[in-house]
Amino acid sequence: MGERCCAAVVRVLVLQAAWALSGGQVRYSVPEEAKAGTVVGRLAQDLGLEAGEAEARRLRLVAPGRRASVEVSGASGALLVSSRLDREELCGKSAPCALRLEVLLERPLRVFHVQLEVTDINDNAPVFPAARKNLSIAEMSVPGSRFPLEGASDADIGVNAQLTYTLSPSEHFSLDLQKSNERNIEPELVLTKSLDREMIPVHRLVLTATDGGRPSLTGTMELVVSVLDANDNAPLFNQSVYKVQLLESAEVGTLVTRVNATDADEGIHSEVTYAVTNFLPPSGKDVISINPITGEILLTGEIDFEEVKVFNFRIEAIDKGTPPLSSHCKVVLEVVDVNDNAPEVWVTSLSVPVPEDASLGTVVALLSVSDRDSGENGRVRCWVWPASPFGLEATFAGSYSLVLREALDRERVSEYEVEVRAEDGGAPALRASRGLRVPVSDVNDNAPVFAQAVYTVLARENNAAGAELARLWARDPDEAANGRVSYSVWDGGLGVGGGAAGSSSTGVGWRPASSYVSVDAESGRLWALQPLDYEELQVLQFEVRAVDAGEPPLSGNATVQLFVLDENDNAPALLPPAGSAAEAGGVAAAAAAAVALAGAGSESGTLWAWAAWGAPAGQVVAKIRAVDADSGYNAWLRYELWEPRGKGPFRVGLYSGEVSTARALDEADGPRQRLLIVVRDHGEPARSATATLSVSLLEAAEAALAAGSSSSSLAAVSRSAAGVELGAGAASAATNVWLVAAICAVSSLFLLAVVLYGASRWAPRAAVLSAPGPTTLVCASEVGSWSYSQRHSRSLCVADGAAKSDLMVFSPNFPPPPPAPAAKDTQPEPTALLDTVSATALLASKLFSCSFPNMIAPVNIGVRYHNQSSRCTCRVCETIL
Repeated sequence: MGERCCAAVVRVLVLQAAWALSGGQVRYSVPEEAKAGTVVGRLAQDLGLEAGEAEARRLRLVAPGRRASVEVSGASGALLVSSRLDREELCGKSAPCALRLEVLLERPLRVFHVQLEVTDINDNAPVFPAARKNLSIAEMSVPGSRFPLEGASDADIGVNAQLTYTLSPSEHFSLDLQKSNERNIEPELVLTKSLDREMIPVHRLVLTATDGGRPSLTGTMELVVSVLDANDNAPLFNQSVYKVQLLESAEVGTLVTRVNATDADEGIHSEVTYAVTNFLPPSGKDVISINPITGEILLTGEIDFEEVKVFNFRIEAIDKGTPPLSSHCKVVLEVVDVNDNAPEVWVTSLSVPVPEDASLGTVVALLSVSDRDSGENGRVRCWVWPASPFGLEATFAGSYSLVLREALDRERVSEYEVEVRAEDGGAPALRASRGLRVPVSDVNDNAPVFAQAVYTVLARENNAAGAELARLWARDPDEAANGRVSYSVWDGGLGVGGGAAGSSSTGVGWRPASSYVSVDAESGRLWALQPLDYEELQVLQFEVRAVDAGEPPLSGNATVQLFVLDENDNAPALLPPAGSAAEAGGVAAAAAAAVALAGAGSESGTLWAWAAWGAPAGQVVAKIRAVDADSGYNAWLRYELWEPRGKGPFRVGLYSGEVSTARALDEADGPRQRLLIVVRDHGEPARSATATLSVSLLEAAEAALAAGSSSSSLAAVSRSAAGVELGAGAASAATNVWLVAAICAVSSLFLLAVVLYGASRWAPRAAVLSAPGPTTLVCASEVGSWSYSQRHSRSLCVADGAAKSDLMVFSPNFPPPPPAPAAKDTQPEPTALLDTVSATALLASKLFSCSFPNMIAPVNIGVRYHNQSSRCTCRVCETIL
């Protein structure tokens, strides 16, 4: 909008310039604060130059004596604004503001005069000489009084500099404008209402000046009017009557009270002095005095309640105004009787220490209480603090007994600080107290308590004798001998779990826990008496008893579960071979293999087997069986074919130990193959054993005949724990008979075990004892072989494969307790039941060998594992169930 207005003005000015050209001078007009680049006029055209002539003749501007704010465009010959134009800076208050410029034109050289008028815009607000003006007006000034004010100034000219004034609203002041001449207006402040300094001491007003521009601009000045005081107010006391109560025992110099009078005036008119003008009774002159400046009334003499009970004084307050003004108040002093004798408490008898098992009502001390005052001041009330466990009982006037009200516990509080307090009935009441120290003597009423009810200790086997296993600690809060604890292993509550692999069914006998471990009687250090053997003992559970030295002695027990961690200290041992049947694809041609143990020893043995030429790949020829007395990974076995290396005709299952054909056999393989097989466990470091297998290659008929003759010749060896493998064709008839017999036997034994186990659930239980058990079952499958310990009933047979499975945990078997004479007419111990269950499990383990899929490593836990892909093999007939 502003640019369009400027363009219209410029067009008008161009016409004026053309008109003035005839007189030899060009005139232009431009408003101040025009933007740089604004066209002031077409100078070349106004000078009568043709297009392009201004640039050819070098039309330029010369501004003598000052910096030019305009310039000539060389291309168009127009006069342009080049920098900020400020009319107030160029011309001040002069009007009009005209700039004289010279324009040069060459070829031929000519000089033109250009007059540029800068017009005013409203760009300056009114300004007062100061932002704040202070005025002092007397409180007694009459309405209508006038106070001239200094007006504002405006740097603009014309209508933009014409000012008007307004005053902020006030009920005491108004504004009057006086014209000093046609242009200047002088404002005056007029008092319209009487002033009261005590109500409003300072008035704050705002004077505003507004110019006549569009839009208008304003300036403000703050007027601070201070009202000067006049002595028009008398002093006033904050109370007309001061009532004071003072004890008769008050000392001279005691502050009785302080009177206070205030004057609403200020300065010297508000300064107040005090004086006593009247005493009643007249003797009061010797009792009090007043400070004339502060108004403090002090006690100057002794007062006695029995002589004068009340004093009356008249106090006068006078200001320092002219004339002075005054006011009065009354002071009433009441003398109060005091209770100046405190009660006295005396201990006449004290019986300490008090046993912590003392009965309620036991008298601990006798006390006497008195007060020399009389009446209410001499009536005494007594009590004991803290309120428990002691109390006071009044025996007769002034005598009390300190008795036991609650049971004592020295372990909780060993000593009491008792305070007997007495208070009289005076006002204010006086109190007295007497402190008593009551120690509590100890009795043996706390048994030692272990930090843990059950301690779980892990120890590796083959530890050194005397090695520290753990530290036990029991706390007895009693003191001296009652709190001195000694430790011992209690054989009456122990349990031993574990057994030696390969031990006989008769076991090694019951052994007390004290034969394995011992505990230091003073420190509670648990240490081993002998090296521990995991194969003999896996878990040792016993109790440690802590007994104090009190009378009678008290004791506490803690159960210690010592778990022996297995070390790989046993190498795999080869087992005598057992009979097995091998089939290949269900075809009629089945090659039977018979294996016999030729050598003895823990390191290696010689095994024999027969195979028929033409046997297909995968035909099982023999099976290497081994057992490791260790547990877990230390007993997990793998089988490796050591010799011959390379691509031989045979291979060995990594974890099953089955020797099978790697390809079809032919006559080029020779009449006999000698295989060296290494059996290793997974322990660190690994231990191993070697076996030599000699495989004879025969015709199919000769191999069947050799298998039959081997079966008859090794029947005796089989009965003495030597394994025999029978051909499928030769043993097919016997298989069904052994299978039915085995199933019936196992079912009967299982039902018997269930019945006996159910009966044992309701029979009285003897102490749970566990001793090494005898039976060992070897589990072999596609993923390995390891030992099964009947003494724990928690081994697991596994095999490859993926199928669903469930897992059920069984309780461990319990071996018989230590031998003890059996009393007559007593209920029999359940040892026979435990032996029967163990025998049942032993017989089942002797009859069957089970393998389960989807298990990678042996786990020593008691389980029943069921899987659709699992299989059990009868140990007698080698039939897969």
